[in-house]
Amino acid sequence: MTDAAKDAARTATNSPVVRALARGGYAATGIVHMLIGAIVLTIAGGGSGDSDQSGAFRAIASAPLGFVALWVLAVLLWSLGIWHALEGVAVRRRSDVKKWGVRVSEWGQAIAFLVLGTGAAAVALGARTDGDETAEDASRGILAVTGGPFILAAVGIGVAIGGIAFAVIGVRRSFRAKMSIPAGRLGTTVTALGVVGFVAKGVALLIVGVLLVVAAVRVDADAAGGLDGAIQALLTVFLGPFLVGLVGAGFVAYGVFCLFRARYARL
Repeated sequence: MTDAAKDAARTATNSPVVRALARGGYAATGIVHMLIGAIVLTIAGGGSGDSDQSGAFRAIASAPLGFVALWVLAVLLWSLGIWHALEGVAVRRRSDVKKWGVRVSEWGQAIAFLVLGTGAAAVALGARTDGDETAEDASRGILAVTGGPFILAAVGIGVAIGGIAFAVIGVRRSFRAKMSIPAGRLGTTVTALGVVGFVAKGVALLIVGVLLVVAAVRVDADAAGGLDGAIQALLTVFLGPFLVGLVGAGFVAYGVFCLFRARYARL
């Protein structure tokens, strides 16, 4: 990275407008996760629904002025993605290994938020997206290339590791290092929401990763799945509805945590 690029990125991330939009992005993330959690809880209770981002976006689209709300969410999520991308460029002085580790983390988050924002925009434009179908189609494309099963297995392992990382962040409460959490009962509540939320999201990602690995081993794209597939798989195990309910409650907790993060994140 050139010094000029770093200086430009730092100037941008220090802008009050950019920071305000990034905080709005955290709030938008919270809304999406709370909706996903509500859908998962409905499924745990015997109802039906698409328990992934596309399902949450379609729920928003069906509400009055949902079209406008989706575009607002898309802009805020894109803004947060751009902020993380700039943070990856503007990494402060540290060893090369740590510097690139931070960059990879920031750019990974940037991609995640940009994709999430694009999903909101797609639904706003009338697209009928489906997380499981997207995962299956992508898996089918990967399996068709030379060494596809190994590539898909590597992706699945990567997603599973990401899930474990989320859970570890929750258990170790590492998220507090990037927030100015207030003292007292409010701070305790925010921390508890973060722990529960990170662990729940970690479990969901771990299951998604396992589904991808299973698809790679079987060389069967239909075995792959996204978040909705992970929830359906969890329903089939012992005490499945109860466990799904815990995951749903965890997603709601993570969503509420993100609303607090919008206020207390260190930007």
